[in-house]
Amino acid sequence: MSEELNKTEMKSEDALGRMWDRCIADTIVKTGSGLAIGALASLAFFKRKPWPAILGVGIGLGHGVANCQNDYKALASPKVQSRSVSVSTE
Repeated sequence: MSEELNKTEMKSEDALGRMWDRCIADTIVKTGSGLAIGALASLAFFKRKPWPAILGVGIGLGHGVANCQNDYKALASPKVQSRSVSVSTE
């Protein structure tokens, strides 16, 4: 049956798996970036205090989770196509 699927069609479990893969990778990258920026800010401006790095991790993690929620909502929402119907009065 999988051979009969078009290249544009995808099983729902495959789409969900790809979404989770993107979600986890995106969250890891954003969290790491937040940690790096927070650590640099801590070294440069805040006399090596830990709160900028912790704040950066929190912001990065929050952005990653928010992107995951948006991806999931887009995947879960039904795609409705509107069609115009012409009615003949003859």
